[in-house]
Amino acid sequence: MTRKTWHRIASALAAAGLSASLAGPALAQTAAHSHDAAASHKLSLNQGHKWASDEPLRKGMDRIRAVVAPRLKEAHAGKLTTQQYRELATQVETEVASIVATCKLEPKADAMLHLVIADLGEGTDEMAGKNAKRSPAQGLVKVALAVNQYGKHFEHPGFKPIPNLH
Repeated sequence: MTRKTWHRIASALAAAGLSASLAGPALAQTAAHSHDAAASHKLSLNQGHKWASDEPLRKGMDRIRAVVAPRLKEAHAGKLTTQQYRELATQVETEVASIVATCKLEPKADAMLHLVIADLGEGTDEMAGKNAKRSPAQGLVKVALAVNQYGKHFEHPGFKPIPNLH
């Protein structure tokens, strides 16, 4: 299957609001790279309120934040190597796969989460050098922005946005 086909499948699954718990491991990789999902839907609040989250989602997003936030200063200074970006991308992808496999959200919240996951996937692709039009540093910033968007749209007591993104 082509990458575009996978993206269409992931978009359809997100639009249908399928639960990540039903999707299985195969969707973990697909959802993590469902770049077209954001094009067809827009991340939004639940009638003015943040979407409910669960513990696996909160813990996974905390771990992604903990991996990304401390490396931004180095990235902005041009001090991260290609290998370091790839390692960061792998760490983020591992957390995303865990989130997809273990979190259990109601279908509409799950569909919104898939939009965040799509941005995380785009960012990790850029960090891993899979997008020649964007630098690994831009990918790291994209992941950080996705983490912050998650915090704006999902309930997560004690969540702190990643500061100083530009």
